[in-house]
Amino acid sequence: MRPILAKGHERPLTYIKFNREGDIFFSCAKDHHPTLWYTDSGERIGTYLGHNGAVWSCDVTRDTRRLITASADTTFKLWDVQSGKELYSLDFEGPARYTCFSTGEQMCLLTTDAFMGHESCIRIMEMNWEDDSMRRVQDIYGHQGRITRAVWGPLNKTIISTGEDRTIRQWDVETGKELMCIEDAHKKTIQDLEVSLDGTQFITGSLDRTAKLWDIFTLEEKKCYTTERPLNAVAISPLLDHILVGGGQDAAAVTTSSAQAGGFEAMFIHKIYEEYLGGVKGHFGPINALAISPDGRSFVSGGEDGFIRVHHFDADYFQMK
Repeated sequence: MRPILAKGHERPLTYIKFNREGDIFFSCAKDHHPTLWYTDSGERIGTYLGHNGAVWSCDVTRDTRRLITASADTTFKLWDVQSGKELYSLDFEGPARYTCFSTGEQMCLLTTDAFMGHESCIRIMEMNWEDDSMRRVQDIYGHQGRITRAVWGPLNKTIISTGEDRTIRQWDVETGKELMCIEDAHKKTIQDLEVSLDGTQFITGSLDRTAKLWDIFTLEEKKCYTTERPLNAVAISPLLDHILVGGGQDAAAVTTSSAQAGGFEAMFIHKIYEEYLGGVKGHFGPINALAISPDGRSFVSGGEDGFIRVHHFDADYFQMK
């Protein structure tokens, strides 16, 4: 499985997102420029120019026509995917951290960090596709510290969020009220949350070196996967009972521990049996972003080293017992 090395960012990667077909993917990094790539060849198609700070996350519509991005420059932008033209921009009091569309794309959510006396917040926006604008519907407060991820629950009735406060919280979209809170879901900051393709489960990855699988309806913990490294990124395979996790010690921590503790490999773990299946090495720093293609036949990793590595699974992977 030879990786395709894609070099288009000058700073560490922060997020990777496939479109629905999986033939292209978007990358976000601290260098201000979200970038579009072909999955099969790793060729860069283009960049989106307009942000003045690190871009933390993005999402794309099902028809791959519109892209949304959230940035540390306190703005949230809507783009035309094909032309790269900026269609709409919103300014907030603090850095915009995470964003995603609801099922059906009539709404989107975005999280903003605590800043200058303003609390961290989940903002629900209603999309107006006739003129590519949006309207703020609801602001949800409750997390202590930064909100790292927020995703839509089943039928867009709930939102599930995680953060620095180590909690997983479920919110009612209509009222903004908190429905459930799992205290100490992890022992340290929860860095990533990804929902399975069928929408019934989600996985969290944390700096406490564990990833956990949860039921999306009840927030019941189903599985716990323990590793030897802090985790920044997690993903669930839509094809096999595999999960993919990545992370690693940051540079400061590596120099004070053994070299092996860096652990800059993408690790495959069996979803049911919690067994380590294998790892894919290559990055020179912690892995910050992971995404498995919607057909489960390839995956992309993005690292602190500024590199994107595109991997297409060979036949052996699908026959692995």
